Formats: sequence, C-alpha cells, structure tokens
Amino acid sequence: MTEIYIPVLIGLILFAILGWLVSLGTKNVTHVDSMWSLFFVIAMLITASQVPELTDRHIALMVALLLWSSRLCIFLTIRNWGQPEDVRYRNIRANNQPNFHLKSIYIIFLLQAFMAAIIALPLVAIMLDDRPYDLQDKIALAAILFGLVFQTIADLQLRSFLRKDTKMGVLNTGLWKYTRHPNYFGEFLIWWGFFIAAVGSSSWIIILSPILMTILLLKVSGVGLMEQTISSRRPDYPNYIKNTSSFIPWPPKK
Repeated sequence: MTEIYIPVLIGLILFAILGWLVSLGTKNVTHVDSMWSLFFVIAMLITASQVPELTDRHIALMVALLLWSSRLCIFLTIRNWGQPEDVRYRNIRANNQPNFHLKSIYIIFLLQAFMAAIIALPLVAIMLDDRPYDLQDKIALAAILFGLVFQTIADLQLRSFLRKDTKMGVLNTGLWKYTRHPNYFGEFLIWWGFFIAAVGSSSWIIILSPILMTILLLKVSGVGLMEQTISSRRPDYPNYIKNTSSFIPWPPKK
C-alpha cells in the first residue's frame, strides 16, 4: 500500500497547487469546496491505474464514489457560482494578512489535500484488494447509497426552503424535523460505509478515515462551525436546537 500511496499523495498535492493558482487569478478561494470531492476521485483513479484488473467489486465501489463526488461537486459549484468569497474564507483571509494569497497555499489548499489523503485511505485499500464481492461489500454499499440519498434529499429540501424563506425562519420539516444536520449525517454514513468495505483489506490505520471525517463533521467544518452564528441570524433557531437532535435522526421532543 505504501508504494501506491506516495503517487496518490503527489497527485493530491498537485491538484491542490492547481486550485491555489486559480485562486491567485480570481482572488477567491471558495472553489476549494468544489475541489474537495474531486480529491477522492483522483486518489481512487491513481490507485485503479496500478491494479492489474478491475473486478465487479472495484467497479461497484468506484461508481458509488463517483456518484457521491459528482453530486457534491455540482451542488457546491452551482451554489457558489458568481457569488463573492464565502464568509468562512473571508474571515480566514482577514485573520491571515498580510499576504494571504501566498499563505493560502498551505492554510487552505494543501491542508485540504492532506486531510483528503487521510480520508482516502479506505479507497486505496479497496482498490488494492482483489477479493470477490461479498456480504461485507453489500452492507458497505447499502450504507453509502443510503447516506447519499439521505443527504441529497436534505440538500434539496434546504434549497427549496431557502428559495421561499423571506423572514429568516428555520427549516424544521422533512428530514430536518429529525436532525438539524441531515446532510452531514448522510456524509457520516458514506465514509463509514467505505471503511466497512475496506476492513480486512489493509491495516487498521484506515480507521483514521471515518474518525477524521466524523471530527470534521461534528467539531470543525460541519455542525460546530455552522451553529456558531446561525442563532444570531435566525431567531427561532435556539428553540429548534432544544427540540431537535443535533446529528443522529431522532423524533423531535415536541
């Protein structure tokens, strides 16, 4: 696994540098959001290029990753297209002056590449394992596809709500009735699914992938970051917090 992991890491770093070069021209780093899911496609394709023969198992899991990656990349690209730099990155930019345009290569782009390199560990292990498709893979794919459908429905419900919302209300219907972050819960299922598919293919170091993703979703760029400011923008949100599960879907308190 070590031999192939080095080219994977180099590929991710080169892709990150390309994204940084684009940001120098646009003076905007928000496109790194669209790049995020493509890091994993690059990791899987580089590994696949080293496999003598792709099996049905390889193809099934590659298709699952491509479905996830293309949906997320397209969704974020449409959402951010023509918009000013995201407020998260404006704050990072303000806190890292002067010369943020140079510092962003490691603060934004290389950081994402290295996180992606860790999270991609199960993908590399999956592609290097030629065992036949079995029950373990069926369970893994079920978790991945359920998570993909769950987060897709959640994103569509949120998009529809935001189009109609004129009073800074709170979305508390559909999947959002049972969890404040159904899109992040779907992402959680997807990466634990890829881990399940990779168990037995490599050393237990691959457990770092879903653990890191869970930390990112709960404490860093997901739930934690989202809820830092949303209560000040949406007055009913504190009440929503009291009655609705933060992450795992659960019936509301009332």
